[in-house]
Order: sequence, then structure tokens, then C-alpha cells
Amino acid sequence: MVSNNNLDNLGNLDSLDNSGKSDNPDNACDLRAQSEQNSPWKDTYYSGAVMMRGPMIPKESTTETLLQHDLPNGDLQDNHAWQGLDPWRVLRIQAEFIDGFDALAKLGLAVSVFGSARIKPDAPEYSSARIMGKELVKRGFAVITGGGPGIMEAANRGAAEAGGTSVGLGIELPHEQGLNQWVNLGMQFRYFFVRKTMFLKYSSGIIVCPGGFGTMDELFESLTLVQTHKVSKIPVVLFGSEYWKGLMNWIETTVKERGLISSFDPNLLAITDDPLEAVRIASGDKFIN
Repeated sequence: MVSNNNLDNLGNLDSLDNSGKSDNPDNACDLRAQSEQNSPWKDTYYSGAVMMRGPMIPKESTTETLLQHDLPNGDLQDNHAWQGLDPWRVLRIQAEFIDGFDALAKLGLAVSVFGSARIKPDAPEYSSARIMGKELVKRGFAVITGGGPGIMEAANRGAAEAGGTSVGLGIELPHEQGLNQWVNLGMQFRYFFVRKTMFLKYSSGIIVCPGGFGTMDELFESLTLVQTHKVSKIPVVLFGSEYWKGLMNWIETTVKERGLISSFDPNLLAITDDPLEAVRIASGDKFIN
């Protein structure tokens, strides 16, 4: 395990962006913020490509509707009326896959950076993720995130400021809507499983920063597919040894000692406190021209 808090490597990131004014939002952002402040609607909700406000916001997400067992009480015919809608759902799911494949087909080598949306810009993890985004671009990699705030925004920001491809794969959620301003290639998904397919299909490495249930889901989904040889072996790096040590101890002791994973499985993970080391491992120590 590498332990080296390399935040000083942030260097001149604060002075870099396409306009040379990273601390000042451009006119488009100003106009959008002013427009949102003057809007009569408090909330904005995205479902795929569709935007809704006020009374148009649905009470249930697409996923909630998909996973319903039946409709409210009524006669048998009404209770099973939802079956007639499934073919349309299948077509919508298919369309989402097609949109994703079309958008990312020419992406080239990329690394996904996962982590919490709740990390604040003044947190050290934010600075580290920003370094990762910048360094991955310097090595010739695109950066893929979930497109939200926090760690995702930081990695996208570093990539965009370095002049690289900054991908955001968003998801329809009640409280986290829209893509951050540093994404230059983005999509909004209705279905988690389509979105996760895009992450795994187009990533040649994965960096996992501190995060909650969503981050854990992405971590263990990736590990499961690697462990079961459903995808080629790709490097998976945990960033932040203090944050992850409890999970790693549990995997090494409780899970492995009961024989629920093989003795080799913990080796599918690397762990470091150095953002440059995380980039080196996730990129396979490659520089792409």
C-alpha cells in the first residue's frame, strides 16, 4: 500500500480552464443560475432526456414503476394490465443501450472514477480526485464518472481543465439531478443496469474514492464481474486507506476466513493514499499518445 498525501501536486489547477478563469462562471452559467432563481418552480427533475418541473414531476421514478408487483387493488384484469406495458419498457431499455453505445463507441481508453456526491470542494478528497482527472488526461485517458457533484465533479473538473474528454453518466434520482458543469460528453440514464454496463464496457481501470451505498454498489459490481470472468481483469484501486481499512479488514478476516471468497480475491483490489499512484495503477502504468 502506498501512503503519500500528494495534494501539493495540484499545482496550477486553480488557474486552468478553457477560458483561463476557473473561479468565474461563464456568461451561460450566470444566465442559467439567474433563470433558475427567477423560476416559479422549486424543483427540476430529469427522466432520461425529458425535463419536468413543478406538478409535472412524477411521484415515482422509472425504476420504482418497473419493479412494481402490480397495480392498486381492482379486478384481476386491472391488476395485470401492467403486463401490456412491458414490451414498451423493453424498447425503452433497448434505446438507452443504443444511445449509450453510440455516444461512447469512439471514446478510446478510459478510467472510471467513483465516489460520493456529498464530498465538498474544500475536502482533501476533492482535490485528490481533481488531480486524478488531470493526470489521467495527461496519460491519454478519458475520465468517466457518474456526472454528479462531489468526487465526480472533481474528477470531471480535472479532466476538463487538462483539455481531455470528461464523461458524465448521470442517473434519474429524486435528489441528485443533472450533470456537473465540467462534463463535456454526458448522458442521463433511467436504468441503473444500463448505466453500469456503460461504466464497465468502456473502462480499462477503476478508481474508487470514499463514498456511500452507490459507490459500494459500483465497487462490488466491478469486483464481481472481474471475479467471475465476465469482464477482462481490470485494475480496481481504492483511494483512502483510512476510509477503506474497515471494509478491507472485514474482507480479509470474516469473509475470507469463512471461505466465502478465495484467498486470491482480496488481491483484486489495490489501495493507496497517493492520487498519482492511483492513476498509475488504474491506467496500467500506460501513457497513450
